Amino acid sequence: MEHNALVNFFTAFNFKEAFTAGMILFAVIDIIGSIPIIVDLRRKVGHVQSEKASIVAGILMIVFMYVGESILGLIGIDVNSFAVAGAFIIFFIALEMILGIQLYKDDAPETAAIIPIAFPLIAGAGTLTSVLSLRAEYSAINIIIAIIVNIGFVYAVLKNSGRLEKLFGKQGINVIRKIFGVILLAIAVKLFTSNIKELF
Repeated sequence: MEHNALVNFFTAFNFKEAFTAGMILFAVIDIIGSIPIIVDLRRKVGHVQSEKASIVAGILMIVFMYVGESILGLIGIDVNSFAVAGAFIIFFIALEMILGIQLYKDDAPETAAIIPIAFPLIAGAGTLTSVLSLRAEYSAINIIIAIIVNIGFVYAVLKNSGRLEKLFGKQGINVIRKIFGVILLAIAVKLFTSNIKELF
């Protein structure tokens, strides 16, 4: 029985799903847009724990993907309702990125350990909501692959944040944020329309 469940888990792999989920998480995590915050933290404390922060953020996302639904069940909320709420959060994150405004991001904290890098910078409310919203549409294996790929990218950015800031410049980072903001806006609309039907 366990063997069959494992086989089903891996046969559910779909490149398109994994790629789309990866792009959504990449846009929501917005690690490129967070480079100035990371650089500032590095200046303040001298060292950012890249490996630890990346691993903890990845574990948080995967664990929430599996137990998030149970937690919601305990308080009487179904996944579709949560996905619709997630669509609103993604929508507002997209607006932040496109318009260059801050709606609910915290100021840069004073320490650069697991908190605040792993949480809330990488695996914040928007990311965890997105993971659970994706769970309503995609197979677990595809979301896990998307998480692992993104965590690898996050680790690379954390390790090389100083170089990347010089490479892109402030203007370059702003352009990237706006491009992904538009993509994220379209994703939020799709997530909303596909889940709102299930509620009525």
